[in-house]
Formats: sequence, C-alpha cells, structure tokens
Amino acid sequence: MKKPAERQQIDTEIQALLELRHSEPHHLLGIHQDGDGVVVRAYRPDATAIHVVPDFGGRVPMTHRRDGVFEARLNGRSQVFNYLLEVEYPGNKSFTLRDPYSFLPTLGELDLYYAGQGRHEKLWERMGAHPIHHNGVAGVSFAVWAPTAAGVSVVGDFNGWDGRLHPMRRMGASGIWELFIPEVGEGTRYKFEIRPNHGGAPLLKADPFAFRTEVPPATASVVHALNRFSWSDTPWMSARAEGEPTHKPWSVYEVHIGSWRRVVQDGDRPLTYRELAHELGDYVKRMGFTHVELLPVSEHPYGPSWGYQVGNYYAPTARYGHPDDLRYLINHLHSQGIGVIVDWVPGHFPRDAHALGNFDGTALYEHADPRQGSQPDWGTLVFNFGRNEVRNFLIANALFWLEEYHVDGLRVDAVASMLYLDYSRKHGEWVPNRWGGRENEEAITFLRELNDAVRRNHPGVVVIAEESTAWPKVSQPTHEGGLGFHFKWNMGWMHDTLLYFSKDPIYRQHHHNNLTFGLLYAFSENFMLPLSHDEVVHGKGSLYGRMPGDPWQKQANLRALLAWMWAHPGKKLLFMGGEFGQPSEWSSDRSLDWHLLEDPGHRGIQSLVADLNRLYRELPALYDADSEPMGFQWVQPDAAAANTFAFIRRSRTPGRHVVCVANLSPVPRENYRVGFPRHGHYQELVNTDAQEYGGSGMGNGGQIHTEPQPWDGQEASALLTLPPLSVVWFAPG
Repeated sequence: MKKPAERQQIDTEIQALLELRHSEPHHLLGIHQDGDGVVVRAYRPDATAIHVVPDFGGRVPMTHRRDGVFEARLNGRSQVFNYLLEVEYPGNKSFTLRDPYSFLPTLGELDLYYAGQGRHEKLWERMGAHPIHHNGVAGVSFAVWAPTAAGVSVVGDFNGWDGRLHPMRRMGASGIWELFIPEVGEGTRYKFEIRPNHGGAPLLKADPFAFRTEVPPATASVVHALNRFSWSDTPWMSARAEGEPTHKPWSVYEVHIGSWRRVVQDGDRPLTYRELAHELGDYVKRMGFTHVELLPVSEHPYGPSWGYQVGNYYAPTARYGHPDDLRYLINHLHSQGIGVIVDWVPGHFPRDAHALGNFDGTALYEHADPRQGSQPDWGTLVFNFGRNEVRNFLIANALFWLEEYHVDGLRVDAVASMLYLDYSRKHGEWVPNRWGGRENEEAITFLRELNDAVRRNHPGVVVIAEESTAWPKVSQPTHEGGLGFHFKWNMGWMHDTLLYFSKDPIYRQHHHNNLTFGLLYAFSENFMLPLSHDEVVHGKGSLYGRMPGDPWQKQANLRALLAWMWAHPGKKLLFMGGEFGQPSEWSSDRSLDWHLLEDPGHRGIQSLVADLNRLYRELPALYDADSEPMGFQWVQPDAAAANTFAFIRRSRTPGRHVVCVANLSPVPRENYRVGFPRHGHYQELVNTDAQEYGGSGMGNGGQIHTEPQPWDGQEASALLTLPPLSVVWFAPG
C-alpha cells in the first residue's frame, strides 16, 4: 500500500495532467515498477473501461481512478513488459492500441547537447516527425522545441485533434518536447497544441520541421519519410565538387514554378513537379542554360508572396505535388546536366498564427523587441540570430536542402536586411549594436557559420548573396575576413545597365558611364549579373517593355542588352520570359506568353539566347576569369558620342580571348576601326542584327582579317561594319 505522501504526489501529478501542464507525463503514465509488482496507468478521457493486455497473455481490467485516468496493478512482476490497451467508449465502441507512454525517449543526450549549443548540423534527423521502429514497434517519433511552454501535445487525425490524448514530455533543460506514438504512419496530418506558460488559449502550431504539408490554404503538417526516393544522380553529384565554382560557366534560368507554363485544358492550373521535370528540363537543355534557379520552394501560406514569406522551412510547397515529386524534378534536371539553385529566405518569416511567430507563447524564433524583431517593409518577423537554437534551425535547414534534395546552390534573399540593424527603419526605430553601430553582429556571425558549414559539408555547392550595398568582402572566405558567400548579385550593374538601355539612343551619350562605371568594381567580388524577377514586377514592366523605340527597335535593343550581358564579366541570371522578349509584366497568376514564339522577332530573341549560352559554355574566355582583372580589358571605353564600346575578354589560358564590340546607336557604322589583340583571322561569332535573330542582316560576313596596324592600344585592328543597336563578338579562328 502506498504511503499518503506518495498518493498525494500522484494526485498532484494527475491534476497537472488533467490541466495539460504536466511536463513529464511518462513519469505518471505508462508502466512502472512499484514495490513488488508493476503499475500501469493510462489517460483516456471519455473512456468507459480499459484493459491491459500483456504480450505474455491475459487481460487485466484497469480501475478508473478519476477523470479519465485509469490504473492497474500487477503484483509479482519484477520487470516491465510490453502490452496493449483495450479502450472501450460509450456505444460499444472499442479500440486496441499500444501505449505511447510505455516507450523510452527517441532523443539522446548528445542530440540535446548539440541542439542546445546550436551545433547539430543534422537537426532535422531528430526533430519533427519521423516514421520509425522503436523497440520493435512501428510508429512516429515527434519532437518540437518550445522551451517556455507549460505543456505540449501532438494532435492530428489519429486522435481526433484532441490535445488531451497525447501530451509530450519535456527533455530536461533543452526545451525540446518528445513523444513516440505507435501505429501512426506516413500521410497522417498533425500539429502541436502548445499551452503558453502565461495561460490563455492553447496555440495550434504547424511543425517547424515538418517535411510535408497540406495543400494551402490548409495548414496541417503531414508525416513524411525522407528515405523513400531513389536518386540516380551520383555522376552529377560527384562532378559538381570538382574545380573552382568561379572558374565555371554559370548561366542561370530563374523560374517561378506556378507561372512558367500552365495547363489551360485543366482549369489553367500550374504544372506539377513531375510534369515540370520533363518540360522544363527539355527546354532548359535546348536553351543551353547551365542551371535553373527556382523561386522559393518551401511551403508558404500566401501564394502572391511567390514563396518569400516561408511558413514551413523544411517542407516543399504542396501546391505542385508530393515532396518526392520535387526530388524527381531535381533528379531529372541533373540527368540532363542542369544544376538546381533554390531561393532561400532566412531573413524574415510571416506572422501567420500556425507558423513560427510567438511559437510557444513567447518571441521564440523572433526578437521580442519590435525594433529588432519586426521587418517594416514586408510586415514580417525577423529571426533572432543571437539565439543558438535559431541559428541551428536555419543552418540545418540550408544543409537539409543540399543533402535531402541534392540542391546545387542557395540564393540567399535580402541579405542587406540582415546585415543592417537600421534597414528600412527610421531614427529611433532600431537598436544599435554594442559599439553603437548599425551592423547586425549576430546576423554576420550566422552568415559566416552558414557559409562555412556549406563549404565544409558540400564542396561544389554555392551560396549566393542578394546583397545590394557596398558591404565589403561578401564573396570572400571567412578566414580572409569575408562573409563566405561564393557569389554576390551585382545589383549596381543591373541598375546602371537597365538605366542605360532604357534611354532613347539620342540621350545615351550622356549616360555612357552607366556601362563603364561597373568595371571599376567588377573584380571586388565574385559577381553574378541578375536580370531577375524583381525587374519585371510592381509596375516596372518587362525587359522588352523597358526598351525604347518601335517594336523593331525594342527587339534590337533587347538582343543587344543580352549579348552585352553575356560578354560582360560575371555569371549570368535571366528570369523566365526574358529569353524571348515577353512584352507584358510578369504575373504569378498566369503562364508566360508562349504564343509569342509564333512571331519571328520573339523567336529570334530566343534563338539568340540559345546561341549565347552555347558560345558562353564553349569559350572559357567568357567565364573562367570572371573575378580577375586579367580577364577583361577595355579597347574603346570612351566613344560616348558614337554610343560604341569595345572590350576584350581573356581566358586564364594564354592566347584565348573574345572581342566584344557594341554599337548602341540606331545608326549603322561602316569602316569603323577597332583594335584587336593580334593580327590574323577572326570569326564573327555573334551578330545580334543577324536575320535569324530578327535583325536587318548587316554585318561582317561571319569573319574578318585584322591588319597589323596598332589601334586602341592593341597591336592590330580592323575596319568593321557595326549594325545599328547591335553587339558583335569576335574570336580568333
């Protein structure tokens, strides 16, 4: 017989359980040694009777102690044993189940230690929901971080979304709550019901580590096993680790999955991941791009955010199919020799009630002070990068996409908003750092840790910064004082170049420096030249629409812009639709205007881009010294009155070079002398005015022969025919 103090302690624990604030329900429930026997307790609200069915046989009735708490004592048993519970409900309904509270924890001490230190680089393998066999029983292990919660329960399809049935246990001081639930499997919907320590209504939260979700606007997490897909891209994965990324060609086709192409015959729906795999793969291969960059694929509650307000960082959006369908897409692109970059958004997250904000009733993932934790531009919340667990959540997430989805690169969104404490904030709306400055030291530490982790774990994978300021050494290694990114988007080049090309040619001589200024800093970073989705939305119009003149001139200007970009130092990125000159501004709610390819002019732009990509990949002079001054030399930088430019791109291999000459006026220029590095035969590799591209057909007949007459500081020169609004490339041959 138990002593009064022991009975009182049990009654106290039962009361805490009934109030759903027991942090260690396994201490009360399940099977425990008790004197000369064992005691089994179960909590099944609304049950009329429960029997214990031991694995060794028999059937033992349980006594209803109070308010759904049942208890059975088996004397003479010196060890605990496996058992089932037979639970009866009114109306002769009964269920037989394994007791979740008879299982040991699925998390080990090392997992908890490294998670608390912020150094668990495979945290997703322990957190979230995992179908496993535990002590020989199939089920799902659940784990969630909610350090200030008074109690946490798993709710879902398997328990009628009743938070009383599956309270979790708190794993010491880690703030992590854990529970193994037998006989739950893949495809099960679930959430965490979190009871804030300060009281109030419970919070119903999606799993931050969920690997699958419902299709929005539904918000439940879905149990998903990560080990079902069979990859076949080993050759690709091995090859990508070879060589230095800056010495390779990068021609990136930026894609929004939902609007690249739609199925008109089926309600104008977007393509699924599997449909996209073959259609996009065939198209990108034919166009010659080296990589596809996908706008954020993580689940997001608000479609018009294009994925930039992430609700579930570890789950691909269910809008386009099952998570393994996204794997199929990436695997197929790899089989076609196409790399995959995904946009990744660690700077901010939305305020949706089911997501990360106020997760356990406190500012957990975000800063509590709105001057630090609120992003005024987007109405979102900012991660607290000073917290070990938050940094670990994000760094593990980056590694998750690289390891579980074989992604080849991450483009990190809005890096400037992370680096500066006063980003988009007025005086008094931000908190200075410890030195009184505006630099976010915690975010800087996070970014360096992120980039070091990627370089250490996944050689050949790149991390690309969308960073719009003059922050130094963004793309230099951390041991050299840099942030550690591999590439940085060259936003200055984008702005200046589009400004120049948008001007009527009569005014371009006054904006000549817009195309020359960028070469003053072109080698200070490893740059990528972006003509991205941001340049064709919010009233900016399309690339085609920003070009001046009548339709012929618009097409000619756009062709010249693209050939200028492909010859310019820096890796290339072009948003979908730009490759065929879509006139209308991009809308995420409809397909690209593919019917335009029936027009020879738009088809010509597309053909030009395919040829630019082909030549770009064939000519190392156009890519292998992108970040080195030796890879570029001006020939004619100052011919503003004529709106002409000429420069040389040089390879790291001596003697290999390409000469680019641009005539960005509407006036043809005949017998126009340009200096060349050497005397001899040159091929005219590209002429954007060629008839097959929709041009007038003016040019140099496909080849020239330079004269031994020094010009422009070069040892030879040639008299060229420069078509109007054109760019021509020459290479020895």
